[in-house]
Amino acid sequence: MRQFVYVLALLAFVTTPLLARADDTAKMTTAPVVAPSKTFSDADKAAIQQIIRDYMVKDHPEVLIEASKVLQEREETSAKTKSAEAIKTLQDKIYNDPGSPVGGNPKGDVTIVEFFDFQCGYCKLSEADVLRIMKEDKNVKFIYKDFPILGPLSVTASKAALAAAKQNAYIKMHDALMAKKEHLSEDMIYDIAKSAGLDVSKLKKDMADDSIAKQIELNTDLGRDVGVRGTPMFIINDSVYPGALQFEQLKKAVDEARAAPKKN
Repeated sequence: MRQFVYVLALLAFVTTPLLARADDTAKMTTAPVVAPSKTFSDADKAAIQQIIRDYMVKDHPEVLIEASKVLQEREETSAKTKSAEAIKTLQDKIYNDPGSPVGGNPKGDVTIVEFFDFQCGYCKLSEADVLRIMKEDKNVKFIYKDFPILGPLSVTASKAALAAAKQNAYIKMHDALMAKKEHLSEDMIYDIAKSAGLDVSKLKKDMADDSIAKQIELNTDLGRDVGVRGTPMFIINDSVYPGALQFEQLKKAVDEARAAPKKN
């Protein structure tokens, strides 16, 4: 769908100035006997548009591919710029929200923030590498931002994990949910909680607490403000890393953050 939009944008971008230029040319053209028409007719414009379309679609489709890439790169660059600006103004909500669970070393010199969904396959793909970076680098602080965007069961899973914090078991519940590769069901979520040693009756009661829904709302608003367009998305040293990161990518980002000049 995005590719199609890019194509339409390109056609409009190319066709409009050409038609305008053609109109200007018609205006400037003079003849000794017959006065020229001021503009091309609708039929003339349609013919020009067809020539342009045939050139790009039939003869040189690589032009559309190249233009699509350029437009996509511009969109991504713009999104990153907006995210960077938002992160600068939302430092406290990102790094100091008391409702966001913390893993790794709470006093670590590098902080990784992850926006994730418990039903996101890419989040689960990164999970082993996330656990490994915290295991191997004892000076990394990890902040969990539950960001359920894949339906009602994602919301239920996030509520269960956040409610598990009231039993000092957020990370245990989080890891157990992430380890489940199947699509979640409500019964499965509670079975996972039971297997993790939680009091399920208390968990269900805590899940209904307004503070849990409020925390998810805060995360959702924050994610929207910093430009989260899908999960997972990582913030490391105020830099945005969308998509599933592998261990070497996480390690490189952490090393770069550690080597960067300290901010005042």
